[in-house]
Amino acid sequence: MGFFNRAGASEAGALGLDGDELRLLRLQGEVLIGKLAQAHMSWGLGTADRWGLDQQTGLLTWTFPDKTATAPAQILGSYNPSAGSWLWAWANASILPEMSRTAAGIREWGEARGHSAFTEPKLQIGEETAAALAAVSVSVTRATGFYRGSGRDAVPIITFGPVTLTAQDGTAQTVQIELG
Repeated sequence: MGFFNRAGASEAGALGLDGDELRLLRLQGEVLIGKLAQAHMSWGLGTADRWGLDQQTGLLTWTFPDKTATAPAQILGSYNPSAGSWLWAWANASILPEMSRTAAGIREWGEARGHSAFTEPKLQIGEETAAALAAVSVSVTRATGFYRGSGRDAVPIITFGPVTLTAQDGTAQTVQIELG
């Protein structure tokens, strides 16, 4: 199954993701992620030659043959498919605190509502449940950009804001997605 498919019932239930509130937020997040992906295709999301995230500047960069795209970013967490684990950004010592503010907000949201899946630093879960955590997080934060990075061991899950497209001649334009 792909990363945006729904969580398996038994694993989701064990994590408390099967309650009405989280089920609704997960579905809303899945729809939002789909709409964001569609909207961001207008400038080329998913077709870049390479991407990178600079924690010092907080910028996510995609490089294309004819342009670069940059956006302010936040890391929600990372999923390690070989270990079957999710690590929230706020619990990852290799992520600067400035890059995990959104994830820390999700933790606070989870604490206030008693949703332990959002408050435990590391979870042993499958890909479908990792997708559910990401979808709920996107829904709760009303993110305007979502990116599933690539990595050898861990797959970073990133939200981002307005995208600045810079052509080779230096001209720039900003794309901001607002989905009501």
